Amino acid sequence: MLDRLFYWIRATPFFLRLTLFTRCLLAAGFIPTGTVKLLGHRFTSISTENPVGAFFEAMYQTGGYWRFLGLSQLIAGILVLFPRLAHLGAALFLPIMVNIFVITVTLHFKGTWLVTGMMVVAVLYLCMWDYDRFRSLVTREPWRLGAIPTRTLDRWERGGFFVFGAAIIGIFGTTRGLASTQWIPICLGVGLLAGLFTLTRFLFVGRKRLA
Repeated sequence: MLDRLFYWIRATPFFLRLTLFTRCLLAAGFIPTGTVKLLGHRFTSISTENPVGAFFEAMYQTGGYWRFLGLSQLIAGILVLFPRLAHLGAALFLPIMVNIFVITVTLHFKGTWLVTGMMVVAVLYLCMWDYDRFRSLVTREPWRLGAIPTRTLDRWERGGFFVFGAAIIGIFGTTRGLASTQWIPICLGVGLLAGLFTLTRFLFVGRKRLA
């Protein structure tokens, strides 16, 4: 069943775009956040009278563990941006995201568990995209479905994804205090234009090329 699901995902052009989009979002969410922690800064300003604030403050006060969390998130975020290493990033993100999801559930974050739950699903999807690299962990049955389909983007779509990814990383970076907030409208506009360009090219050019 997993073999057929993987084969279908890899054979469908849409899922390549979904994979790249998901990788960009995870990188944008965790590269700035991990950098803040690695630099030894606080992640939130919630009062310690709140259980959530007290939890984050306790982790922050550990010093070395706080920086270790930041380094792990930073490495995972960088790895998913490189196709040859993205499976390692997805594997590293899995325990990170499951841990964050459990924290949001047990500390009763209002509504946040829905977001973190979707992020867990996103990471599981990325692991499924690279299922061939992890297959030996779940089965020893021989592969019987033939050559794994390979999909690629043309240079315009690659460029669009690159600009989109850079823009949203910039947006998250400003929200984490790594850059001036005056860059938010610029990054937002550039990212929106790049995203629309990439989507339009796939819908009206990419499909014709694949037909």
